[in-house]
Amino acid sequence: MSRKAGNIFKYLFLSVAAFISIFPFVFMILGMTNKSIDVSSGKLQIGSELLTNMKNLFENTLNFKGAFLNSLVIAIVTTVLALVISSLAGYGFEIYRSKVSDRIFNVILLSMMVPFSALMIPLYRMFGKMNAAGFKGLGLNSYFSVIIPAVATAFLIFFFRQNIKSFPKELVEAARIDGLTELTIFLRIFVPINKNTYAAAAIITFMSSWNSYLWPLVALQSPEKRTLPLILSAMGASYTPDYGMMMCGIVLSTLPTAILFFMMQKQFVQGMIGSVK
Repeated sequence: MSRKAGNIFKYLFLSVAAFISIFPFVFMILGMTNKSIDVSSGKLQIGSELLTNMKNLFENTLNFKGAFLNSLVIAIVTTVLALVISSLAGYGFEIYRSKVSDRIFNVILLSMMVPFSALMIPLYRMFGKMNAAGFKGLGLNSYFSVIIPAVATAFLIFFFRQNIKSFPKELVEAARIDGLTELTIFLRIFVPINKNTYAAAAIITFMSSWNSYLWPLVALQSPEKRTLPLILSAMGASYTPDYGMMMCGIVLSTLPTAILFFMMQKQFVQGMIGSVK
């Protein structure tokens, strides 16, 4: 009897937790079909204003479509560069271990303790000097001013190195004996075996870049360069926010990360537990 009661309590608790987790998404989906006043009053019914809200969203002067494309470009480029650079760094730190490399790696780990807000002023000055030197494509108000600080994070390097610990080093030695170059070993042996690790890192990096708000707010100064979080924040900061339109924007901005996660959730779980097949 006690076991049955325990199971009832467990499933009841999980049901309540699931409802709390799902309710905001349900409210967003219902809200995008209602008028602003209905959303603010908490109406939980399907309305008939979906097409109107979508039209207002794409015809708004804040340029939601342009912001969506900006976020997509920045997130994709950041993810690709981060996977290449961080995996190479993690591979090098583990395969070519030495006292010097371990000390450098420890310094990189220490950088995780520095809050990003403390780095904003040095980053702003550095990219500002890039503008002054004539490299405007790499300076402030450019995509790369947002991409570069995110392509080699201490967490990703640590994540790849930890997963490489379970990588069979005998394969590297055998490949070297067969005459393969180090780059060939990395591309043809290491990358295919660790595809789950790459999938997990890709999801983490894409979601982090897609949802980034503080640094793009500082670095991207032109309205046409703004990303989705900045546009959504601007919608809510207006004197009379259109909550129906905002819900449409929030739902559309959630779709890319949701689709990516559900497409790769199996690889994500395996990559996070360090699975190598």
